[in-house]
Amino acid sequence: MTETTTHPADPAEDTTPNFRPIVHYTAKNTWLNDPNGLVWHQDVYHLFYQNNPFGNVWGNMSWGHATSADLLHWTEHPVAIAGDEEEDVFSGSIVVDHGNTSGFGTVEDPALVAIYTSAFKEGSAHRGTQAQSLAFSTDAGMTWTKYAGNPVLGRGSAHFRDPKVFPYEGPAGSCWVMVAVEARHQQVVLYRSANLKDWEYLSTFGPANAIGAEWECPDLFPLPVDGDTDNVKWVLVVNLNPGAVAGGSGGQYFVGHFDGVQFTADPDSLVPADADGTTDLRHCLWLDWGRDYYAAVSFSNAPENRRIMIGWMNNWDYANSLPTSPWRSGMSLAREVGLATVDGLPRLVQRPVLPLDGGGPACTIQDLELADSRLQLPDAIPGSAQLIEAEILPGTARTVAFRLLGAKDGSAATVLSFDTVKDRLTLDRRNSGNIAFHDKFASAESAPVKLDGGVLRLRLVVDQCSVEVFAQGGAVVLSDLVFPLAGNQSTEVSAEGGTVTVRKLAVTALS
Repeated sequence: MTETTTHPADPAEDTTPNFRPIVHYTAKNTWLNDPNGLVWHQDVYHLFYQNNPFGNVWGNMSWGHATSADLLHWTEHPVAIAGDEEEDVFSGSIVVDHGNTSGFGTVEDPALVAIYTSAFKEGSAHRGTQAQSLAFSTDAGMTWTKYAGNPVLGRGSAHFRDPKVFPYEGPAGSCWVMVAVEARHQQVVLYRSANLKDWEYLSTFGPANAIGAEWECPDLFPLPVDGDTDNVKWVLVVNLNPGAVAGGSGGQYFVGHFDGVQFTADPDSLVPADADGTTDLRHCLWLDWGRDYYAAVSFSNAPENRRIMIGWMNNWDYANSLPTSPWRSGMSLAREVGLATVDGLPRLVQRPVLPLDGGGPACTIQDLELADSRLQLPDAIPGSAQLIEAEILPGTARTVAFRLLGAKDGSAATVLSFDTVKDRLTLDRRNSGNIAFHDKFASAESAPVKLDGGVLRLRLVVDQCSVEVFAQGGAVVLSDLVFPLAGNQSTEVSAEGGTVTVRKLAVTALS
């Protein structure tokens, strides 16, 4: 078993130790992609994930496993649910079977039940199809047994996958509900069960909004609007690849109503197609406007009814080519999500889960004016991540910008800039360092951001190979991977075309 997210580098095995993130989960020496089976059980957060136990590119799909008490410090465990000669073990979810509806545990000691997609191989009687199967654990997730009656739900489809299961109590009674996808039809399909083994079809949602390619990894959950438990909406998350707003992989969501049978999106969540049948992706609702947040799903059973999500921090456009070794690919920070009223409509807001004991900031600034000038901030520190929190009054400036993980001579950096004329926030990695490993990597992502009382509020988490930007309290998020050149740690903020007031700014090292 290996401890912590950092997996301190062994120079004999890790050729790029400077890229290993500090506060993001990575496997020690293998490939990972979609988070699976996120569940909180016995005061422990469990992160399962798509894993190749034998290499650092996609293949041999199994479920890897890591645990954490705080969503920041992780312990890696052996492979939990392994693929075999008949099936690859694709994405899915885990529930705590408190009522022992499945019979795999007891009421006093409930089993964890994993519902996953069996991608059947040529050696299987179900070859060429994808169907939903079960595995169960009676030792708090440490070992797993595949159910002898697998698969428990099939449609004769080659692209029926990614089941997210949750307990439901409401107008339609009490049951387990599954949301899965018919990926190539851009449809979410819903089923119900009393025992997790026998499933009854309920309804279908979609196609809707972004439908440029395959839908994957759905999630469905209720949230109070502005904390008001008398005003609850349901959120349907649907990831898709390719065809996201920034190109390649991404996650969209819908806000609406679920009555135990059918999910109905609010009209303001739906974007009508243009005359040519296309949809303006800029008007869809996105979990993240960056290039590297995909397959995001939420934890089951989280304490205090918190809704916490984790996504895969990568993009299928270049996923297998990232310049890291022996590990490849990692997870986003855990994000607590809620619904807040934004421009009169309920919309998701996301806040990163960060250390409570990170220490005081290395730099604090209040009420500082910048007039067509730059201000040097503390450098990023090797072995630490960097948290930058700012409240900025753009004033008369045309642009406010942060240069992150930059060269001292200004020759390279990842640039986050706000255009005060267009009200757009852009994360630009085209000159961030190593961009040559894939022709689709160099990019600049932007999102619409409205000032709040004339204020731009930013929270940036800069790790060794990533930048996550949470703007206006998490109403807008951009996440990108970056691979800076050795020694590029410079950080600065600047104003161009006028005067900016930095009302508050703090830089803190997270180690």
